[in-house]
Amino acid sequence: MQVERTPSLGDMEAPPPYGKVELAVIGLGYVGLPLAREAASAGLRVVGLDRDPRVVAGLNSGRSHVGDVSDDEVRRMRAAGFTATSDDACLAGAQTVVICVPTPLGEDGGPDLGAVVSATRAVAGRLRPGQLVVLESTTYPGTTEEVVRPLLEESGLRAGEDFALAFSPERIDPGNTQHGLRDTPKVVGGCTTACAVRAVAFYAKFVNMVVQAKGTREAEMAKLLENTYRHVNIALVNELAIISRELQVDVWDAIRCAGTKPFGFQAFRPSPGVGGHCIPIDPNYLSYKVRSSLGYDFRFVGLAQEINRRMPEYVVRRAQDLLNSAGRPLHGSRVLLLGVTYKPDVADLRETPAEPVARLLRERQAAVAFHDPHVPLWTVDGVEVPRAGDLTAALREYDLTILLQDHSAYDLPALADTARLLFDTRGRISKPGVEVL
Repeated sequence: MQVERTPSLGDMEAPPPYGKVELAVIGLGYVGLPLAREAASAGLRVVGLDRDPRVVAGLNSGRSHVGDVSDDEVRRMRAAGFTATSDDACLAGAQTVVICVPTPLGEDGGPDLGAVVSATRAVAGRLRPGQLVVLESTTYPGTTEEVVRPLLEESGLRAGEDFALAFSPERIDPGNTQHGLRDTPKVVGGCTTACAVRAVAFYAKFVNMVVQAKGTREAEMAKLLENTYRHVNIALVNELAIISRELQVDVWDAIRCAGTKPFGFQAFRPSPGVGGHCIPIDPNYLSYKVRSSLGYDFRFVGLAQEINRRMPEYVVRRAQDLLNSAGRPLHGSRVLLLGVTYKPDVADLRETPAEPVARLLRERQAAVAFHDPHVPLWTVDGVEVPRAGDLTAALREYDLTILLQDHSAYDLPALADTARLLFDTRGRISKPGVEVL
């Protein structure tokens, strides 16, 4: 049965039980919760929808589960009227609904849009004339038009006529204290010009600069371009690090020198691998779209994946060589991993390269422990990794220490002075006797 259309995108009724709210955020994770915080701080009435009852209960009690949002900020959100819920009835009274759900990879390595589809169906079931719906979840070009739009239009309403539909890629950088949501330009692409105008006006309420893309596909591609650019350049310097060692070149010094050029160069640095949601996962969405739509491989992405995925094995091989040079086999040696998160000064373990490093060390019968000021408990393949409580004592006790993440809490010169053997995969310690990636 067709729902009667209305001529204006701006007219909307608000049914009970939640009444009118200006924003409903679906998915209260590392993207959705900062979005809700900024909107609430700008005076918008916000409701958050999440399927995890522990997340909902915690937020409604003033407790945050996201590192970049403090408990005090959640309490201020609550005071401003924010409510978290698992009831999708909250969507019906919202002027704007923003979908911020995860987009992981499936078992076949391709996109898993299950959460996006589920969230979209929830919106479709409550969709009302005049609403603005925005997808922020990272995905391949065409998702908004080819997946989200048809599901929403099963309601009988039409995008661009009865409701507005847009895509705006998230640009959240966990742990970044210099660039937050408000002062990071927001890219927006609408299904129609009218949709884009609505989305731009919405984000302009709490973001300093909004950049309008030509359409949803361009906005979707912009996000994948940003992350693929980083993925490819990280792979470049990782392979350069391997080559430079064979050529007896200090790659870290070469990067330092190249970085003095004021144009045409951006410094990337070697690492034991890539982590987080964006770099290891997002380029696969672009590869999938190229392969499924055009019938051939995106070779740059494939090569970058191959190089970055082999870095943990290269790190373990270097660790083995270092121990052998000291007269010890890796088998039976005690190895301490320092910093197991995917980036410095956060507690985020998503896709951390520390996990394959630990797995490979265990496979070679090394006794592995870890220390991280941000991680109290860490498991790999369901098996807990022992945590070193006294770092100084552990540095003296373990046969080899591998610095995987250079948290600011670490006194790097002290690590070099105390550890029996130290392997620095971050190029931060310049001292004789310290092995550097």
